[in-house]
Amino acid sequence: MTGNWKTKKLGDVCDLLNRGISPKYLEKGGVCVLNQKCIRNHRINYEPSRRHDLSEKKVIEGRFIQLGDVLVNSTGTGTLGRVAQVREEPVEPTTVDSHVTIVRPKKSMFHLDFFGYMLVVIEDAIKEAGEGCGGQTELARSVLAEKFFVSFPESFSEQQQLVKILDESFEGIVNIKANTEKNLKNARSIFDNQLNVIFSQRGEGWVNKRLDEVCKIIMGQSPDGDTYNTTGNGIPLINGPVEFSKDPFGKTIRSKFTTQPTKVCKENDLILCVRGSTTGKMNIAGFDACIGRGVATIRSNEYQPWINYFIYAKRNEIYQMGTGATFPNVSGSMLGGLKLSIPVLSKQKEIINKLDSLHAEIQQLESIYKRKLTQLEALKKSLLQQAFTGNLKGCP
Repeated sequence: MTGNWKTKKLGDVCDLLNRGISPKYLEKGGVCVLNQKCIRNHRINYEPSRRHDLSEKKVIEGRFIQLGDVLVNSTGTGTLGRVAQVREEPVEPTTVDSHVTIVRPKKSMFHLDFFGYMLVVIEDAIKEAGEGCGGQTELARSVLAEKFFVSFPESFSEQQQLVKILDESFEGIVNIKANTEKNLKNARSIFDNQLNVIFSQRGEGWVNKRLDEVCKIIMGQSPDGDTYNTTGNGIPLINGPVEFSKDPFGKTIRSKFTTQPTKVCKENDLILCVRGSTTGKMNIAGFDACIGRGVATIRSNEYQPWINYFIYAKRNEIYQMGTGATFPNVSGSMLGGLKLSIPVLSKQKEIINKLDSLHAEIQQLESIYKRKLTQLEALKKSLLQQAFTGNLKGCP
């Protein structure tokens, strides 16, 4: 880092550092409102945005986002601290809701794109600065303004040169990342396509059955809330995907327990989410457990591996089956009515062995691609660190 760099409090280099509005939502008209979902991977996605009714509440001119503004998610575990810069003029008047902070640079001090990178550098520290309880984490405006220090060269040309180097480097990383994510998606599609072929065929000796004819379906029932704990007191509780491993054919994990068992599953049962946005997600029970509302267990003495793959192949159809005004809700009778074709046991074993091998290969590919994505993120952080310590090749 050369001698003409300065270090200042973030609040001292901003013209604006404030949360957004509490919107009055409407379906059409009004103005665009960005929320936490719009800020991901240092980019702004307008698709999850909503509309605010100006007739209910005016928005002062300064609260509309401007070119160069950095938006910082300021609430929520897992979302707090994510940053993204407005690097293109908004196509319409746009503001943010109260869960997002607008950080507007003093334009006399910064090449605007440099300011965006400067906040990406401290993103991890921002994520660690949230405070709160009850599952809600908040980042106070005063903390953002007073706790965080930023370093920058006074020279606009030096800032501009750093931006040029980082833009070119990051563009390459983005392209590699996009190709890697495409390969990851393709690997998963190979497995899904193979399942669809298998469960759409009807070979000699295959018999058609309803799901409830070949297995037992138990719909979960949640214990009283005050019986939950994470200390291991009672029996394990499978209450949804939070207890699922990432592999749909992997085993559930112990994270919650209850002292009031209601409906129970047995080890190696298929566990299926049947309520809400996670409907269709599945895992295999790694132990005997209580199953909560929104979860079903499917058990078959004769056909379990076949049914496991069948349910996974039908997961999107199961989601679409759900009824309810606000989110899907799949009943036991709906599940029981699913129709499947079953080959003789020897043919089942032959197909299952092939699917197990293919699944293992896909898991290995996924592991490679995910590791590559992690390495690309690490490379981005390394480049930023080098740029802001004056060690990036090409830096003045």
